[in-house]
Amino acid sequence: MELLVEPIMELVKCLGRSACTYLDYHLNFDEAVSDLRRELKALNRRKEDINLSIQSDAILGKEMKHEVQGWLECVEEINNEVQAIEEKIQRVKWYSKGLLGKLVRKKVEVVKRIYEQGSFPDGFTVDKPRRRIKLPTENVVGKDSTKEKIWGYLMGSEVRKIGVCGIGGVGKTTIMKHIHNELLRVTDFEKVIWVTVTYPLNVIKLQENISRAMDDRLRLPEGEDKVRRAATLISIMEGVGRYVLILDDVWEVFSLIEVGIPEPTIQNGSKIVITSRSIDVCLKMDCEIVKVEPLSFQESLNLFLDRVGRHVLQVPNLGGILMLIVEECGGLPLAIAVIAKSMKGEDDVEVWKNALNELREQVKSVTGSDQKIFKKLRFSYDRLNNSEIQNCFLYCSLFPKDYPFDRDELIEGWIDEGLTDGLASRKAAYAKGRTILNMLVKNCLLEKTVDWRGNDAFKMHDVMRDMAIKSIGLKFGYMVKASMKLIEVPDERGWGNDLKKVSLMENNISKIPLGLSPKCPTLSTLILSNNRNLSEISESFFEGMLELKVLDLSQSGIEALPNSISNLEKLSSLRLKKCYSLKYLPSFAKLRALKKLDLCRSRIEVVPQSMEKLVSLEYLDLSYCQNLEQIPMRMLSNLSNLQYLLVYGELKIKREEVVRLSKLETFQGVFDDIQGYNYFVKSQDFQILIDYEIVVGLQFSVVMGMIKQKKPVVSIRHCDLREECIVLPDNLQTLVIGECKNMRSSLNKAVLLEKATELSCCGIRDCEDM
Repeated sequence: MELLVEPIMELVKCLGRSACTYLDYHLNFDEAVSDLRRELKALNRRKEDINLSIQSDAILGKEMKHEVQGWLECVEEINNEVQAIEEKIQRVKWYSKGLLGKLVRKKVEVVKRIYEQGSFPDGFTVDKPRRRIKLPTENVVGKDSTKEKIWGYLMGSEVRKIGVCGIGGVGKTTIMKHIHNELLRVTDFEKVIWVTVTYPLNVIKLQENISRAMDDRLRLPEGEDKVRRAATLISIMEGVGRYVLILDDVWEVFSLIEVGIPEPTIQNGSKIVITSRSIDVCLKMDCEIVKVEPLSFQESLNLFLDRVGRHVLQVPNLGGILMLIVEECGGLPLAIAVIAKSMKGEDDVEVWKNALNELREQVKSVTGSDQKIFKKLRFSYDRLNNSEIQNCFLYCSLFPKDYPFDRDELIEGWIDEGLTDGLASRKAAYAKGRTILNMLVKNCLLEKTVDWRGNDAFKMHDVMRDMAIKSIGLKFGYMVKASMKLIEVPDERGWGNDLKKVSLMENNISKIPLGLSPKCPTLSTLILSNNRNLSEISESFFEGMLELKVLDLSQSGIEALPNSISNLEKLSSLRLKKCYSLKYLPSFAKLRALKKLDLCRSRIEVVPQSMEKLVSLEYLDLSYCQNLEQIPMRMLSNLSNLQYLLVYGELKIKREEVVRLSKLETFQGVFDDIQGYNYFVKSQDFQILIDYEIVVGLQFSVVMGMIKQKKPVVSIRHCDLREECIVLPDNLQTLVIGECKNMRSSLNKAVLLEKATELSCCGIRDCEDM
């Protein structure tokens, strides 16, 4: 070997310095690779240490510095780049090691530089501004003394736990929402935490909701170990200083310590408020009782007039009937608000007389306070006089108590149920859905709220939900056992022949056993979502459900759908979103009625057999199916009725497939290159697109938060812009370009920006000639 190296070195000297350098990279290739792996390992260890420190500080109400966030993004990007180099290392030829060795050496220096930049001597976090998310609420009438009493207990030192009690609909939650919002203004407490407690009590969910309400980035230990989770939660709550924890709608006694809630003491200065229909529950949890009484007649009349409009006092001969209707409301603010809204804009005295008679008939011979208020609330439901809107209202009762509906999620559900049928497009269906939603809110059948992230949402008042299920739903074939801690589905005796809609969502069902085959010839909707341990469904289970139209198994642990699914020829919506273990799907040849198929984030490796025959399909979500390598040619183009198509993630889409989808309104997908993207944007069918997120080349990992805020979006990464300039749509809102070659020459071509007149957000990064 020595005899060979010496003449080679003499030859290299003759060739010059560049050849020497190349040979050095070649001979020291393995050493350079080892150095890169070692330096990257050290960098990732530093990243892990920083993340642990940030998580620890988050418990104390601190948030990550922007410079630290930027550094972590750089670490993520360099990891991706090194991963790409590792793939090249596996395939490198002997004669190419010099060139690759040069790249490896450069990356070693980059990794070292990023490592040094991660020292942050002044720390990784700063104090986070206090979250001051006000809860939406109505005005409180006639409860000043009650509010003052609760406020006095909160500001005083003697009472640590307060129990706010009263019958359903009397105004407990509304009072506490006002106090919650007032507490946000004062500085006596570091945290004001609002949590609605589910029934029956679910300790794991309560722990999660408390941690999220404190800081939506906090994460308790995974799994079912309540003791470990409780210990972590206690540590978190003890670290935030003085707080007020408001636990709304508590139905049963539980141990604060077992959940992970420290006992409030004079030493820690914290307070707990519980609202409940049961005085006994509050007493057993050692609360000082504050009872919320119904409104007086005069208070009831003032509230009714505020809601219906005081002009009704001017209507001749209406005064006496008005007084009697207010009396029928029983001093309950919820009943007053609902009934007044249903009569708003009505000036015909005969209609008011009829309304009074209906109210009296409904409460006649009814015993029990719950049933009495159900009948009063049922009046508002009946006065909608529109079965479509009534069914949209009833649909909301299929979900767990106090479930926060995202607007689009709720309207999507109504579309799946066929409640907006007869419209030519999803855009029209959404418009109709928003009209129905506004109508339900206007009539106090749904109310505005915020979810755990602080985003706008809608919910059904728990009394209204009880009324919908017990007073109406049972008669319409509803079986609702959502979030009831079930570990198995009801046996065949629990499934009636007249069932139409069944909800078993958010339970702990692990499998549907062999032989179980409920006979449900009229069942149209079955919701089994959020049963995360549900891994097995027997073949026989769906055999007696041949009229099934909507099947929701989202966020379940299912690994394979039974073959009996193939015989559900009436099925129009199949929701399998976030079924992270799902690999096998049976033939879809007979599912010609299917309009919606959601496989987002499943683990399927191939599309379902005979999927090209789903000629009715309007909605298809294949986004982030990481194991799905390709979509068969001409499959998408055969689905000519598609209006909603999501193919986001690693999967690339062929331009020829989408340009033939003439009804497409919403699109998210990835094109391999600028040519394919431009071809699509220039096509006639692109012009009808309303909403889109298009990626060209590689997806960005660190700017997606910005991208999602401003739709429509185009992001271009790792492309060569020399050959063809970028064509931008007229309605584009956000443009992000990164790591592209020949960007300057593309900018010099006027076509790039002359059409994008609605562009409001543009980011260009890491383009070498910029």
